[in-house]
Amino acid sequence: MQAPPDLLDAPMQATGQAGPLQRQLLQRLKQSILDGRLAAGARLPASRELAAELGISRNTVLIAYEHLAAEGYVVADRQGTRVAPLSCRTATGAVAEPAVPQLARRVAALVPPYAAGDAEMPLRPGTPALARFPLAAWRRSLERAWRTAPPGALGYGDPAGERALRAAIAQHVGISRGVRCDAEQVVITEGAQDALNLCVKLLADPGDTAWVEDPGYRGARGALRAADLRVVPVPVDADGLAADEALWRRAPPRLVYVSPSHQYPTGAVLSAARRLDLIARAAACGAWILEDDYDSEFRHQGEPIAAMQGLAPHAPVLYVGTFSKTMFPALRLGFAVLPPQVARQTRGALGELLRGGHRLEQLALADFIDTGQFVRHLGRMRRLYRQRQQALREALAAHLDVPHEVLGGRGGMHLTLRLPPQHPDHAVAADARRHGMAPMPLSAFAFAPGLQHNGLVLGYGNTPAEQYPALIARLAQVIRQVG
Repeated sequence: MQAPPDLLDAPMQATGQAGPLQRQLLQRLKQSILDGRLAAGARLPASRELAAELGISRNTVLIAYEHLAAEGYVVADRQGTRVAPLSCRTATGAVAEPAVPQLARRVAALVPPYAAGDAEMPLRPGTPALARFPLAAWRRSLERAWRTAPPGALGYGDPAGERALRAAIAQHVGISRGVRCDAEQVVITEGAQDALNLCVKLLADPGDTAWVEDPGYRGARGALRAADLRVVPVPVDADGLAADEALWRRAPPRLVYVSPSHQYPTGAVLSAARRLDLIARAAACGAWILEDDYDSEFRHQGEPIAAMQGLAPHAPVLYVGTFSKTMFPALRLGFAVLPPQVARQTRGALGELLRGGHRLEQLALADFIDTGQFVRHLGRMRRLYRQRQQALREALAAHLDVPHEVLGGRGGMHLTLRLPPQHPDHAVAADARRHGMAPMPLSAFAFAPGLQHNGLVLGYGNTPAEQYPALIARLAQVIRQVG
């Protein structure tokens, strides 16, 4: 068979960016087949003939033909090499592009309220003081982990995580947060979001009912919706999650998500009475509580608020923590503390759900904790965030002349403002970004945003105190202009 003219039009390039002759020929032949210029059943030129036409060696052609046969583009027999039928082509030789991709409904509902590039902008909530992280101490822990780890540490490892880190976490949260656990109950994950996803997979089936705080953490809502659960919003007041008797009767839950020590984003603390009532009712109806303790290490007034998990023996609570706020987000390490009976029953399943990994980073983090560097770092950050929050409060009092209410504020790395409805928070947040600031709209955390959810969430973790007067003066101007 004579080769298609366009296969021979351009000479083969011996050097340059086109690559080796074999690769050039292979790509030409593939494209001719995919475009339909070499139809199904058509016989390719004999190797000697094509080599002579192109001025290349016969071996180059033979290798290209062999590769095409290995990928299923051609079929070789005694009569020669023929193009295989490819059913994926349209009549014109191209795959039809769908007009509108049909995504899953749960994906279409996920619309982030901020841009990915906002993380380093001032007033962005959720970002710690990265410039104050003790990199030299962390490098020493990493170097010790690499120096002492055996070759086997390069494998997947235990799906539940490195035992050294699990033991270090169990000891730390037992002392600092009052969590009742041992290393066997701790599972290492890629951040708190991954821990929430794991807990949902372990304990809920599609169609089960899950309660979430309203307003509340969007990641929890996403994890529950991604598991096809029926998500029920529960209002939050000054004492935290406020579930009334009617809701327990109307929509008994399988899972209840709470951030009891520092509710996100309002900053409310779930009262002791409500904590004990929630534990008792969950145990009575076979529900499980997912306790997200995302930033409770940073308590600025009074004694630390103890975790719910340790309030009562055999509490049906799965405790979730993260190092994204206490260390740095790129570390991508979090954990879940499972109740003893859940840990025992799911031990085998973890190998199917998790693959391990990040082993050297886990060993380094265990060293960082065991050598006392972690506690010292927490102490420094606690003092820093306390100062930054006070500076932010003073700047709000001095420069924000728009009526507002400050919510929460006894801990963490953010303050929440309620604003009058004539200043729509989404519009304010969008305009603030154009002026170099990244607060988040409070309504973005609500299930069905109403007038009571109009406001801003201001992060102070990543913003030096001396910047607040100018930033808040600029933000006040933005709010007035939007109103």
